[in-house]
Amino acid sequence: MAHGVPLSWYLILSAILFCLGIAGFLFRKNIITVFMSIELMLNAVNLSFIAFSYQLRQVNGHIFTFFVMVVAAAEAAVGLAIILTVFKNRNTLDIDEISEMND
Repeated sequence: MAHGVPLSWYLILSAILFCLGIAGFLFRKNIITVFMSIELMLNAVNLSFIAFSYQLRQVNGHIFTFFVMVVAAAEAAVGLAIILTVFKNRNTLDIDEISEMND
């Protein structure tokens, strides 16, 4: 990283971002917020991959990050399509109301 920033700072930031993503995933009721929390967790993992890759002077972390970004892009496309379809059919984005099987 940039001139003397220790690896632990990046890992702490990554852990904080990941925990915020978990909290958003577990405690929020809006499906868009849950979706964004999953993306936040993926980006936290990417930060760890890049930090370790830079520290160890290897390209493996960059390659893993690239694949995680590809999966996140595919997940975003499919996930948003599902969210739009659910909203169109149910007129709500509340997870508790969506989970009801009643029409």
